Amino acid sequence: MDDKIQSLIRASINVKQGILQDEEITKNLRYVVDITVNALQQGHRLWFCGNGGSAADAQHLAAEFTGRFYKNRRALPAEAFHCNTSYLTAVANDYSYDEVYSRMVEGVCEEGDILFGFSTSGNSANIINAFRSAKAKGVITVGMTGDTGGALKALSDYLLPVPSADTPRIQESHILLGHIICQLTEEEFFRQ
Repeated sequence: MDDKIQSLIRASINVKQGILQDEEITKNLRYVVDITVNALQQGHRLWFCGNGGSAADAQHLAAEFTGRFYKNRRALPAEAFHCNTSYLTAVANDYSYDEVYSRMVEGVCEEGDILFGFSTSGNSANIINAFRSAKAKGVITVGMTGDTGGALKALSDYLLPVPSADTPRIQESHILLGHIICQLTEEEFFRQ
């Protein structure tokens, strides 16, 4: 069992090494931090969506902005779409689960807001539909995916594709990338 445990840890490290060596991811992280700071400075909001473990990651990162990351500072406007279970179950029942996030985009997002969509495959129908609705409203889209980017690749203004096809390794790395965005945004936004 110890060999298996060490193998899993090495697999996670290898994916992060791939991220570290990927200049495109570094460049896009820098852009995402810049646009996030700019959006917040202009009074816009940050929105997050995902399914399953990715929903938990989305909620976790929204909380880092609204609560705090390192600094004791004012709350920043960020929310994960799935936190309203009455809304989520009503839309899934009355329409389709594929529309739960796109309807939320239509209802609450405004031009200049940022939508972070988490999908390890990049092919989650409800995230794809949310990004389509976001594009129509002038909402900036940040796709957090696995190695290929899936269908979200074409719909993302900024794509952060983790170089892996293994869901747990992708989700571990989404939190790493999200924490980098939170930390650098907080440092830049509150640099006074």
